[in-house]
Amino acid sequence: MRDDYLQNARAVIDDPNILINLVSRRVKQLRQGSRPLVESLEKLSPEDTALREIAEGKITYLLPTTEELANLSSPTPTRSERPANGRTFKAPSLSL
Repeated sequence: MRDDYLQNARAVIDDPNILINLVSRRVKQLRQGSRPLVESLEKLSPEDTALREIAEGKITYLLPTTEELANLSSPTPTRSERPANGRTFKAPSLSL
């Protein structure tokens, strides 16, 4: 990962946690075949490509509002509602 690309991306997104999450998600997309949003004469790694995309404003993020976060939270299921393997899954709602 090139330091100059990292510094340019940090100038756009100053929160390191958000930057790491954004870069890692974009790297995953690039590795799965998504096309880069920036052109380069040199062969860039997916990480460097993601950092350049952020620095050039091609990739942005939107944080959820407090209201949206409140709508996402749900009460913890009781022991009888939990599956035997300990994982909790929310069943999809069906509308007829």
